[in-house]
Amino acid sequence: MKNHMRSIVWRYIASNYLYNLVFIALVLLGLIAFFDVIELLRRASKFDDVPFWRVLQMAILKLPEVGQTIFPFVILFSAIFTFWHLNRRYEVTIFRTAGYSVWQFAAPVIAVGFGVGILMTTVINPVGTVLIQKFNVLENNLIVRDAPQISYFANGLWLRQPSEEGYIILHSRKIDMNTKTLQKITVLSFDEDDTYKWRIDSPSGQLSSGVWEFKNASFIEPAKPVRKNVDIKLPTDITASKIRESFADAPSLSFWKLPSHIRTVRQTGFDAANLRIHYQNLLAQPFLFASLILIAACVTLRPPRTQAVFGLIVAGVAMGFVIFFLSNFLQALGASHQIAVPVAAWAPFLITAFFGTGIILMLEDG
Repeated sequence: MKNHMRSIVWRYIASNYLYNLVFIALVLLGLIAFFDVIELLRRASKFDDVPFWRVLQMAILKLPEVGQTIFPFVILFSAIFTFWHLNRRYEVTIFRTAGYSVWQFAAPVIAVGFGVGILMTTVINPVGTVLIQKFNVLENNLIVRDAPQISYFANGLWLRQPSEEGYIILHSRKIDMNTKTLQKITVLSFDEDDTYKWRIDSPSGQLSSGVWEFKNASFIEPAKPVRKNVDIKLPTDITASKIRESFADAPSLSFWKLPSHIRTVRQTGFDAANLRIHYQNLLAQPFLFASLILIAACVTLRPPRTQAVFGLIVAGVAMGFVIFFLSNFLQALGASHQIAVPVAAWAPFLITAFFGTGIILMLEDG
């Protein structure tokens, strides 16, 4: 009988929390989508051929990626509201009278938060990366237009950039970002109608300020003799920082593909610290969500007549923002190699968990 009652209490609290979580998530995502549509309309207003439905599609494609950023706040705010609502209706008092400790009626909320964290990491994140890639394609085609596109695969660097004739595609087998040197280079030029114009083959090249420099290159044009051992310069808007950023674009990489991509990036000599931190953050996400619920519990599970309840709730919300900024600060330190990557990724969870647990123990047993 006791186990049956405990099961009913668990389902009741968990369902309340899940309902509040979904409601708050939909409200926040709706607000974000609204402002995203306004911003995209502003950016697309300089073109006459961008329909409204495309703008709306782009805002929807971006939502899962943005949602991953705001979901710690969703977890915290929905937990605060759930505990406050239970406390306000004296249900917490009833549970305590029945012999339940704060850990027992916080446990179902923590379990839901942990489960949502696993879902976010293993499902929502991969889906979000696919959708954000589609968003980037639409953004490049409809709003940015003619922006350089950079990708890196196991067979080397690929980039596409506009030119006076149309566009060029450059492929390099290997790149050294310390010297900004490329090796085994092929450059193909096309006009605006995608007609092949010429080709460059070079054993090496270098990215200088606003120009590609190719040494001892072969220049090939259709129906013309091959020009060998020539030095060629091509103008470019691409910079070394843009190339680095393209390799470290963590939001466009799925949780399941991150380990292999990190290995590929490290083999090229690039700094993969940012990607490693992102991967560790995804692993820590379920634990961080559970620890945020401890913060919500320690600021709301006070007697409903306590005058300082509202102030404690405000303090809990403020703590959520502090944890968010602390997490970003630690990530910046990790990316710059000031602290170890695991410390940068897992410290926010550990700090939050120890703080929340300590406060609850003090309130329960102090």
